Amino acid sequence: MSYNNFKATVWSANILRDLEKMAVLDKDCCHDFDGDIKQAGKVKILGVARPTIGDYDGRDIHDPEDVKDTSIYLDIDKAKYFNFGVDDIDKAQSRKGLMSSLRAEATAGLTEAYEYDIACEAKNAGKFSQSTAVSKEEDMKKLIDKGLVWLRDNGVPMTQRVVIELTPWAYDIFENKIIELKTRNDKLIEEGILGKYKNAYVKMSNNLYNDGSDDYLMIRTNRAIAAGKQIDNVEPFRPEKRFMDAVKGLLVYGTKTVRPKELYTIKAHEA
Repeated sequence: MSYNNFKATVWSANILRDLEKMAVLDKDCCHDFDGDIKQAGKVKILGVARPTIGDYDGRDIHDPEDVKDTSIYLDIDKAKYFNFGVDDIDKAQSRKGLMSSLRAEATAGLTEAYEYDIACEAKNAGKFSQSTAVSKEEDMKKLIDKGLVWLRDNGVPMTQRVVIELTPWAYDIFENKIIELKTRNDKLIEEGILGKYKNAYVKMSNNLYNDGSDDYLMIRTNRAIAAGKQIDNVEPFRPEKRFMDAVKGLLVYGTKTVRPKELYTIKAHEA
């Protein structure tokens, strides 16, 4: 076997870091527990109900209220792997750029699968639009405006981060509505943000869910969907039936809609 210099820990850290850079939808999920998860495990998302607010007039106030625990669990129930062979890992690592390119391709594949499962949470939205054929930017604007109003009516404050996530064709139709607010901020561009509309960030992704007829475009806060991920294992090995070395890795994760009233789904298709 010839992988004496392979560093699995470094690979794990690099894959997770690069995945987070490549991801678009992941950046606006709740991530209070990354790094504390294992396959087939559970993560408790702490939460409490809002206490009653009363008027104070100088007299005795009511007894302390028993505020209920609203915690829920995120199941780490999804796992994706890569497994590729090379003639000699030590030699491959000595060839400049080869192993980093292989790692990048593996990371891109993991990212696509992970992001699609986040996008599937659009099926758990608190509210859906009717299926709509869209050809004009004014039609897309009306659909987005309705979703933003619904979020505000459900108590989402203007100070809360809200994202509008569109497929490439939907963004192409809507683009002129945000043309004056397109970002030139490098940090925002790295987050996948293309511009702002009515104080919401506009993003584009080709990983959004499609039910066979409609794309599920999402308007949501960064608290609506929880996602937890971890590179569980990366290791070199020698395949029994092949004259080569190989590297395999495992990504474990879970996604869950935790605030459905902060997630609005537009069901739309290109006319």
